[in-house]
Amino acid sequence: MADPFDGKVCVVTGAASGIGRALAIDLAGRGALLALSDVNEAGLEETKRLVGEAKANRVRIDRLDVADPEGVAAYAASVKETFGDAGMVMNVAGLTRMGSFEETDLAAFEKVIDVNFWGVVRMSKAFLPQLIATKGTLVNISSIFGVIGFKGQTHYCASKFAVRGFSETLASEMEEKGVRVVSVHPGGVDTNIVNNATVDRLPDDVASKEDMADRFKENAITTPAEAARIILDGAAKGKRRVMVGRDAKLISFIQRVLPQSYNRVLAMLFPQSAGDAAAK
Repeated sequence: MADPFDGKVCVVTGAASGIGRALAIDLAGRGALLALSDVNEAGLEETKRLVGEAKANRVRIDRLDVADPEGVAAYAASVKETFGDAGMVMNVAGLTRMGSFEETDLAAFEKVIDVNFWGVVRMSKAFLPQLIATKGTLVNISSIFGVIGFKGQTHYCASKFAVRGFSETLASEMEEKGVRVVSVHPGGVDTNIVNNATVDRLPDDVASKEDMADRFKENAITTPAEAARIILDGAAKGKRRVMVGRDAKLISFIQRVLPQSYNRVLAMLFPQSAGDAAAK
């Protein structure tokens, strides 16, 4: 049976590292045409190298800031000119920062929302005509923090809840047009998201950012390659929601069963977790 991604034009933001890079490598092995973007140009070059020289003519890389509306619109047009209409768009780009709502200024809060939520909205809007033409698939990376609230992550949780709500609603709107919309909720994935995070204030029980990153790594039970496989499998099956990792499935179950008290239960189950337990 033919691979569902063979020959498909696949757009991946946040492709310079982590899940975005793993998706690019996996898709390249399946014969996809790749439009990869990120703000990290050096990371993009490394992703292209990892994809392999043999596939270089099937890959384009671009520096793209998803917080730039004009840049996103121009990018969609440019990808179509290069490869034709996109058959899948994967919105992976995102950022996080640490600190309570009280300790975070509004400009910082707005930046998280601008990248994590509005970036998804901008990319979805720009590529939607292409996805309608191909009856394609839109994959939006939310988080397990789009299912639960987590202390010190008001901005991140707000952005990821918004991605989830946007994706689930758009899925209903696009169903009759043949476009599938997938909301993805990773648990702990072993990426550099904590190392790259801005810290407004560390939790009281955390000595340093390095300590926080070490704790995160201990709880990051899923590799980026495993996450990519789960996401692509879910997208191929047309699932509307994909949970990535055993931890994400467990946390989601606890939230459904104990919607009023899940935070206390999770604190007992994951006493060593600190900062962002989700990853991109």
